[in-house]
Amino acid sequence: MTSYLSFYKHAKGERSNAPFALSLFLRTAMENGSYGQAGLGKAIMPAAEVDCLLAGMGYSIRPSDLCHVAERLEKLDSAMIAASSAGIPPEFLCSDAVHFNPSDLAAWVDSVATLTELQSDHFVPAHPAPAVWSNEIRPAAPPPAASVSTVAEIGTSAEKENEGIRLVHLLMTCADFIHRGDRQMAVTLIEEMRLLLPRVGTIFGIGKVAGYFVDALNRRLHSPTVASTSQASEEDEILYHYFYEASPYLKFAHFTANQAILDVFDGQDRVHVIDFNLMHGLQWPALIQALALRPGRPPFLRLTGIGPPSADGRDALRDVGQRLADLARSVGVPFAFRSIISATLDEIGPTMLRVEHGEAVAINSMLQFHRLLSDPGSPSPIDSVLSWIGELRPVIVTVVEQEADHNKPAFLDRFTEALFYYSTVFDSLEAGASAGGQAAELAAFAELFLQKEICNIVCCEGTDRVERHEPLASWRTRFGQAGFLPAHLGSNAFRQASMLLTLFSSEGYGVEEVDGCLTLGWHGRAVISASAWHPSERVAAPPSSNLFFQLR
Repeated sequence: MTSYLSFYKHAKGERSNAPFALSLFLRTAMENGSYGQAGLGKAIMPAAEVDCLLAGMGYSIRPSDLCHVAERLEKLDSAMIAASSAGIPPEFLCSDAVHFNPSDLAAWVDSVATLTELQSDHFVPAHPAPAVWSNEIRPAAPPPAASVSTVAEIGTSAEKENEGIRLVHLLMTCADFIHRGDRQMAVTLIEEMRLLLPRVGTIFGIGKVAGYFVDALNRRLHSPTVASTSQASEEDEILYHYFYEASPYLKFAHFTANQAILDVFDGQDRVHVIDFNLMHGLQWPALIQALALRPGRPPFLRLTGIGPPSADGRDALRDVGQRLADLARSVGVPFAFRSIISATLDEIGPTMLRVEHGEAVAINSMLQFHRLLSDPGSPSPIDSVLSWIGELRPVIVTVVEQEADHNKPAFLDRFTEALFYYSTVFDSLEAGASAGGQAAELAAFAELFLQKEICNIVCCEGTDRVERHEPLASWRTRFGQAGFLPAHLGSNAFRQASMLLTLFSSEGYGVEEVDGCLTLGWHGRAVISASAWHPSERVAAPPSSNLFFQLR
């Protein structure tokens, strides 16, 4: 503790501004690991010592609010400087203020910061009384009449912001109690959050995201099996389609993978695409049309579509194949289709795919490989699937996955990562929905698609938890260990992805190239990644019988 006292005195000696010095102290304490938030870190400096130290400076603050208070104090410091530059007397803002509650401090600092933004030539000094913020709040004298409504709006906005911060804090604390097995405290916090949500607002912003996570935490405590999504349904496919239309993420995935496949198919007469999750076949019309425009005669295209059984027993994949066959016929591309019904990819073997001699094989996995992962120490189906994929000797394996880390063994780590990841995705959807009309409707259904993922990540464990997203770095390791080499996505794929973003009005999207792979993100946070791979030893695929369902 001595070192932090010395730091405080040094900072105070250089600048007499107490908020600045205290904020530096708080940030240094947090960054050096001297105090971790309750349930989220290791408390090397006991909380009692932190309280004692802050009390010696005239503050009474809960340790769990250190980081938030530090940010507010830094904002106050900037406000004070701005006030001085604008010619506003410091005594107008406060005098001997004592803050006992971080929420009060937050609202007051926000008001001060906004007041200092007023033009100095419109400022008329008043005769304020000293502002003392304690158990009995005595506000300063009111500012000029023209600023009263502004201050009221500031207070409302600041209060809502603080409620949102409190809601996030409660979410994290509730997840921590669940992590530690304290069910009763978790239930209590869920009820508190349900009362808080209407005040924050669930139409947009953090309130909307928090609402989905509160619901998921409640389901985990009361009916976790309801959230299992190990079996796909017709509803999942419909919501997938809405998510496809509402944002550029899946379009980016399809166009990037198609460009990589088109590049390796150049000069090939017989090509075979194996789609690990055909669904509505949204990805393949663009590829078929691109092959039709290729100089010379189009290649003979075989498409094998894999998907789960339909709830009503009909062969929905065959219907998709028929529509694709009609399109291929209309543009002059020789085409054949075969469907494989399977609940999981690890039930499939190379012989079922009937790869023929002389075919250039491309394997396409859209958001599927993470479902083959398992808990640490348990056999992982991804290993066997990558092994038999290697036996097929494909010219390319295109992989698209969520750029997130939701496969951590500790529940609290997984919950924290999911909260920030989906906050980013929801923020991007809201930006697109701001245009209203059909865009807003699409975004609303797309959110339901994401809600199912959130529920599975938060509620389920063991084999019921299938949304086990891992970042690109982890997939590099897995593919490398399985004997695959990266196939760099070229400039064509990057250009295609960049052009795609011009169709969306929001400026927050961005494409980045990372060691030959591409990521699409929102305001600098990667959301989805696309990569391509091929076996380290390329040999001709073994001959196979020519038995498949062909559509003419």
